[in-house]
Amino acid sequence: MRPGDDNWHSAVGEPMVVAGPASVDWHRQADVLVVGFGGAGATTALRCAELGISVIALDKAEGGGATLASGGVLYAGGGTSVQKALGEEDSPENMFAYLKLETGGVVSDETLMRFCEASAADLDWLMSHGVRFGGPVWKEKTSYPNVDYFLYHSDNSLLPEYTRHAVPAARGHRGVVRKGRSAVDLGGSIYDPLKARCLELGVSLETKTEAHRLIVDESGAVLGVEARQLPHGSEARREHADCLRKGNRLVAMYPFFLPGARSAHARAGKYFARAAEIEATSRVTLRYRATRGLCLSAGGFVFNRPMVDHHCPAFSEGVPLGTPGDDGSGIRLGQTAGGAVAHMDRATAWRFINPPLAWSQGIVVDGQGRRFVNECCYGATIGDAMVAGAGGRGWLLLDNHLVSNAWRQIRPSKVLPFQWQLAAINMVFGKRKYRDLASLCGAIGFDPEVLAKTLAQTGRAADGLEADPFGKPPEDVHKLGFPLHVIDVSLGAKLLPCTVLTMGGLRVNEATGQVVNEEGAGVPGLYAAGRTAVGIPSHLYMSGLSVADCVFSGLRAAEHVAR
Repeated sequence: MRPGDDNWHSAVGEPMVVAGPASVDWHRQADVLVVGFGGAGATTALRCAELGISVIALDKAEGGGATLASGGVLYAGGGTSVQKALGEEDSPENMFAYLKLETGGVVSDETLMRFCEASAADLDWLMSHGVRFGGPVWKEKTSYPNVDYFLYHSDNSLLPEYTRHAVPAARGHRGVVRKGRSAVDLGGSIYDPLKARCLELGVSLETKTEAHRLIVDESGAVLGVEARQLPHGSEARREHADCLRKGNRLVAMYPFFLPGARSAHARAGKYFARAAEIEATSRVTLRYRATRGLCLSAGGFVFNRPMVDHHCPAFSEGVPLGTPGDDGSGIRLGQTAGGAVAHMDRATAWRFINPPLAWSQGIVVDGQGRRFVNECCYGATIGDAMVAGAGGRGWLLLDNHLVSNAWRQIRPSKVLPFQWQLAAINMVFGKRKYRDLASLCGAIGFDPEVLAKTLAQTGRAADGLEADPFGKPPEDVHKLGFPLHVIDVSLGAKLLPCTVLTMGGLRVNEATGQVVNEEGAGVPGLYAAGRTAVGIPSHLYMSGLSVADCVFSGLRAAEHVAR
């Protein structure tokens, strides 16, 4: 696929092909260019700076990317210093045995083991640069722990079908930072120290600077990039920042499922449109030279709706997770240099239903009334099963007992604001109650025979007459009786957002991070890291695994450039 093709869907253009570096009027140069300054870009830049390599980092926005906007979780194990201090037993071999079950062969066993073996050292490297990790440990299964806990099970490792293969260990390391009871935008606990150290060590960060085409020589080697920048100190740059600040504030204040959101988002859209107009009329063109290598770390493409609709349409109804910079430009830049892509149809959909625990003790069924997943699984596992096996549709079934338990479990003192608020909204406005099978199936469209069979099978498992067909722990299997309460948990559920993150990207040499072409040969001078590249979480996501892969792949690229 090339610029101009029907499904290119990107402002990235064909490379500028030149005879050699001397034939270009470069505005700035460094040993390494980093395009996209989020978790992967900051890691790459910082490691290069540590090794004495000069770096210029470019970012379309202000830096931070999806890492800054995240919950600040790093998936780390194998016996990290934090795990050891808190009594969590783990080893690289144990971590590998678990991740082997989840990663679906998306990377080689050798690479996965290297990731596990490096995990503890990668966490220590972050801590050496000011990132804080610690405890206590949250021992129970949850989508995100109470804000007073900083190590938790951010995966499926506590479930019986996984404990048969690997000993459970808490690997979700939350960066230690507090914003009251909020669990939103905590990624600064990881990103902010990295950025500060980059600047201390001389990394030059150019913000509001969008790379739009590569500069290559006649052999195809990458020499640099041409970018468009809002000039520093200009009135256009000031107005652009003001428009984005006002628009983002409106969107944050009025999530789409709240009353008045449509009007607020329309007002926000006017600010965003003005920002786009400023970009189109006020930017200047600059050319940056990379004498040793260029690393693409500009995120995925979940905020590029046409790209999502083309490459992974099954996930189109989900709510984009990340930042507007996740527009696929890094992937497209790599493709223009001959880079191959893989797993572009893969995305992760986060259908979290615990807390409240009572919800996961109910059952989730498809449009026929058939179960398709263990409801106690991690949210991305549920979401993946819903998209793959149920067409993105799902309904949660509870009875009176579970509804009563759910209300007790979402008291504000027990769970975080975003958790109890979403649960309460759905319990009040999204839940529907049905007295019998006929009325339920008539309203939703379930097949009565299929749903009756599902309920009977669940009842037998609850009575201990047979094992749950999806491996649900016996203590969480509940026998449902009418009246039944139904909540829409589909990918496009109006009151229960299901966030989506794209997982596909550029293929890289797993030993070096260098972008490779369709034949597997490296593209000279070009690297990729984070969600711009295929990596550890590209098959199935676990909380913190993307940030961990950003660190792993960023260090890999920097160290190969140094060698």
